[in-house]
Amino acid sequence: MPIKIPDNLPARSVLDAEGVMVLTETDAIRQDIRPMRIGLLNLMPNKVKTETQFARLLGASPLQVELTLVKITNHVPRNTPTDHIVSFYRDWQDIRDHKFDGFIITGAPVETLPFEEVTYWDELRRIFDWTQTNVHGCMNICWGAQAAVHHFYGMNKYALKQKMFGVYRHRILAPASPYLRGFSDDFSIPVSRWTEVRREDIPKNSGLTVLMDSDEAGLCLLDDSAHRSLHMFNHIEYDSSSLGEEYFRDVAANVPIAVPKNYFPDDDPRQPPLNRWKSHAHLLFGNWINQIYQTTPYRVTDIGITATDRTGRAQAIAAE
Repeated sequence: MPIKIPDNLPARSVLDAEGVMVLTETDAIRQDIRPMRIGLLNLMPNKVKTETQFARLLGASPLQVELTLVKITNHVPRNTPTDHIVSFYRDWQDIRDHKFDGFIITGAPVETLPFEEVTYWDELRRIFDWTQTNVHGCMNICWGAQAAVHHFYGMNKYALKQKMFGVYRHRILAPASPYLRGFSDDFSIPVSRWTEVRREDIPKNSGLTVLMDSDEAGLCLLDDSAHRSLHMFNHIEYDSSSLGEEYFRDVAANVPIAVPKNYFPDDDPRQPPLNRWKSHAHLLFGNWINQIYQTTPYRVTDIGITATDRTGRAQAIAAE
């Protein structure tokens, strides 16, 4: 099945050109199935590009996916036209009574700030807590992942001496994880961050499981079963050109920046980069969606309700 997005969302033309199956809202209504409801809290500065990146990965699933774009309430993005935000985004405050099979919280360009100094930190903390009652499975990306483990476990982030920037080799540490089905033993993932979280700060008996890491880039992916979440500290969703765009942007602004490692052939920015992570990005998101599909309640209203509570409610209804 294809992904269902608004008919005139800019991502649609890009996905159509790539051959990603996109379902019109009109056609979706005619299909007698319950779509997977996925929310995307998009904190990245380039909203349109980020929408496309995640829609591409979600749209590769054989299931019908209904994507809802979400923003921080009353926060006005500086890099996206207002009419785009008004047309396609919902304030979290307006959807907080809704339930989702899956929810994605992206990275944000605020990682050098202490969490408590981020203007929307209080609302983001409420959103993390809300995912525990209104979302069946959550995936947090880059700064979003750092924020989540800080909120739930008090884990700190640490400033790096220089930006971790490039495409780094990673390895699987939990090959039996359902989220890693089909992964190679050795693979590469884009990294772009000024801070890191550290393995030694993972609380004992927290249940957090390290699924992926890198000798150079450190922690990559944690399975947080207690909060039904994956925490991905790197940008596996990035396009082929994303790191290059960041590099050339900083060069143009005279910001000191090194050429991203292992990205351009022969480290020559004049050569087009080769994408060596796309297949694993599709695998991770496909496995995540499949795991949600296999375990989410059939009725959306039952999301966030424990099996014990559902059984008790069914017995009460039968006794009436």
